[in-house]
Formats: sequence, structure tokens, C-alpha cells
Amino acid sequence: MVYDVTALGEVLVDFTPAGKSENGNQQFECNPGGAPANVLAALAKLGKKTSFIGKVGNDQFGTFLKETLETCEVHTGGLVVSSEVSTTLAFVHLDDMGDRSFSFHRKPGSDQTLHENEVDYSLIDQARIFHFGSISMTHEPSRTATLHALEHAKKSGAWISFDPNLRLSLWDDLTHAKSAIIAGLKYSDITKLSEEELAFITGTKDLEKGSKYISETYGVKLVLITLAEEGCYYRFGQQSGKVPGFRVDTIDTTGAGDAFLGGILFALLEMKVQLEELSKEDVEHAITFANAVGAIVTTKRGAIPAMPGMDEIRKVLNEQ
Repeated sequence: MVYDVTALGEVLVDFTPAGKSENGNQQFECNPGGAPANVLAALAKLGKKTSFIGKVGNDQFGTFLKETLETCEVHTGGLVVSSEVSTTLAFVHLDDMGDRSFSFHRKPGSDQTLHENEVDYSLIDQARIFHFGSISMTHEPSRTATLHALEHAKKSGAWISFDPNLRLSLWDDLTHAKSAIIAGLKYSDITKLSEEELAFITGTKDLEKGSKYISETYGVKLVLITLAEEGCYYRFGQQSGKVPGFRVDTIDTTGAGDAFLGGILFALLEMKVQLEELSKEDVEHAITFANAVGAIVTTKRGAIPAMPGMDEIRKVLNEQ
């Protein structure tokens, strides 16, 4: 089996706000999430073959997540089910604009306890792209497992996609966070960042200077800086630019960045060329497609359940 994308990292339950009870108390809806899993769900919805490497607890939440991935047609042969830890949970808090913040139930969560000898390296060997984030590097043993998987992916010749996905509350030490993200950047071919993450890594909010620093210092071929509804700034070697986003009625931004990245990887895979062979037009076409995917997800609650199909995406693109 050849996979278009194999991802390693967290799959977890997002408890998303869903109105108030009769007593006026906040109610939460149980939604599947976790950034690497979200990226795979976006890709699978668009017909790509994907596989997931990670860990859940042998509990009702772990069963729910495994079944969700399988329903999405994401291969779960690399998903470890453990009776020794509980499935990781995240509570999502939304402000009036639909922007979210998180609080995690992770002491430890199952995702932190993935060991290097539990990683199915054959799923990396069989993948065209290997995707990961920094959350799997917050604690041991999953940090070492991630770095071993990265070494393996580099040797296998896969493109490596990285989402720093900085969640400050998950790190015991921000110096540790920065060093882990830099370690990830050194392996990556494609990196998606928010403006806050760019400033955290480079010390500057200047999109041109920051993206150039990441490109030249760490050898990242395609740097993508998402700007919410404003679109995306990119750097591809010496070329850079900004691709506008789509205006939609946003209710929940959870999973939007993951959907965007899934859209990018899908569009690049469809081009069937090496990264170095892409033109400026190819890159901007891929970003426009990804902006549409990300925008659609913000119009629905949750992450994995909100991932759009091709008909929805074409409709948004045609309305531009």
C-alpha cells in the first residue's frame, strides 16, 4: 500500500461549546480532533490515501476516535490502543468572533506516551508525505518517537510537512518549546505558521523578514504564514507573496489551519511534480485552494466533522 500522507501525533476529543442548558450552564459537544488527525481527515475527504500513527486510551473516547478515523477512511494500523493511559481531551473556548482557545486534560494524555518502538515505520516508508506537529514533542517518550520518525522519513525520501501548532499551556518551558520547534524545522520541507508562531520562532512580526529567516536558516522550501480571513503569505525560495482569503460567516475556527494544510498537501500532490519544480503560479493556485478549504471549516462546528468535500470547495472557488 502506498499512502499519500502519513501523519504522527495527537488524536483527541475536542469538547466544543454547544449552547447553554436550561439552568444557564455551558454545554459541550464531543468532537474528534487533534491537528495531525484533522489534516488526514481533510485529505481523506478529498480522496487521498492516508495513515495515522499515534496513541489513544482503551476507553470510550479512544474507541470513538478510532471509529471516527476509520469512518473517514484514514488507515488506523499505526494507532496504538493502551489500557495504561487515558485518551487526551481538550476543551475549546470560543470568543464572540468564533476564535478559540484551549485547555487540555493531559496528565499524562495518551498522545504523550507514544514510544519509539510503538511507531510503525513501514507506514512512513510507504508515504509520499510525512506530516507532524510540535505537540508530540512536548514530553517524553513521544518527543523521541517523533524525532526517530522524522529521521526515518528523511531517509525514506518523503516530503516532510510541519505545523508548529504552538500551544503555550502544554509546554513546561518556552525555551524547550522553541528548541523543539527548531528541531522540527530542520527536517521540514513545508511549514505552516501563524503570525504568533512566526514571531515566537524568529523574534519578528515582519512576514518577509521572518519567512526569509526560516527559509534560509532551516532550509524550509515552502513557508506558509496563515493570516485568518486575510489569506496567506508565502515564501518559496526567493519568491514570496500574499494570496487573499475568502470572506465567510465564521462560527468556529477550530481545525481551520489543519484544513488549510490538508488543502495545500492535496493540491501539491495533485500537481505530481517535485517541490523544486513548482512555479509561482502553482504555489499560488495551491494556496487559493487551501484558503477555500480552511474558510469552509470555520462555518461549521468542530474540526473533523467540518472537513469539506470537493463540491463545497468548488462552489466557494467559483464564487470568488
